[in-house]
Amino acid sequence: MADKVDSRTRSRIMARVRSKDTGPELRLRRALWAAGVRGWRCHVRSVPGTPDLCWIGRQVAVFVDSAWWHGHPSRWTPGRHPPKWDAKIRANKARDVAVNQQLADAGWRVVRIWDFELEADLPAAVARVRGELDSGGRHS
Repeated sequence: MADKVDSRTRSRIMARVRSKDTGPELRLRRALWAAGVRGWRCHVRSVPGTPDLCWIGRQVAVFVDSAWWHGHPSRWTPGRHPPKWDAKIRANKARDVAVNQQLADAGWRVVRIWDFELEADLPAAVARVRGELDSGGRHS
């Protein structure tokens, strides 16, 4: 399938796609703050995968993943878009798996939250993060 827009227009569209401080990420941060959860750092590049939120001392990393960009089956069907997009989404998914493993090997706990989960049930997402924070691990 060919792209429906020319390469210049596609480039302009893609340049506007945010990789941090996205709407879903900000929604989660506001909800965590309102729930009294504090102490996170945002986009710490020294932590593998550059999590959207992390608690370094507790070794908890939180990623807010776009269902489309990260290939959730309900939002991404291989073959419906040009092959370069299939390759991009496959690479994103493989990177997510590798980052999860790298963090786990280093003793981190990883929470991945889909953007649509935040829309459907924000309190449940906050509870998942709080549960990881409360479940132990190193504290500082």
